[in-house]
Amino acid sequence: MFHIVLVEPEIPQNTGNIARTCAVTGASLHLVRPLGFSLDDKQLKRAGLDYWNELDVSYYDSFAEVEQKHPDARFFLLSTHARRSYAQARYRDGDFLVFGKETAGLGNALLTRRSEDAVRIPMREGLRSLNLSNSVALVLYEALRQTGFPGLTV
Repeated sequence: MFHIVLVEPEIPQNTGNIARTCAVTGASLHLVRPLGFSLDDKQLKRAGLDYWNELDVSYYDSFAEVEQKHPDARFFLLSTHARRSYAQARYRDGDFLVFGKETAGLGNALLTRRSEDAVRIPMREGLRSLNLSNSVALVLYEALRQTGFPGLTV
């Protein structure tokens, strides 16, 4: 099982879509506060409503708390500032895929501290980024492909 970590997500529809992706793939969702919306938000529920009861979700007050609770975990931090492509990484069951907030990403302090763990999605020069929920789906499905889609109907 893979783990999706959203650090301070801001847009409820993105988180709802990501929750749906996690539910259908068996990935766990880890949400790091502060959240830019209420968990009762109608748009969040609308995007993932049918899947919330199938979701394994955990909440944290900081990324440091995620690291502390999972000290042996391997983390892959997604950033447009990384040099290595997400497709070059070799994923294993249990890996954590970490995504930052929509407007600011993961921040320089975390990316500097964990620069060896950073990977990027290739895209054209001068364009900012993909939508967060699209990015999660793209990277998660690559990790699942590399591990043979465990537990999924192929």
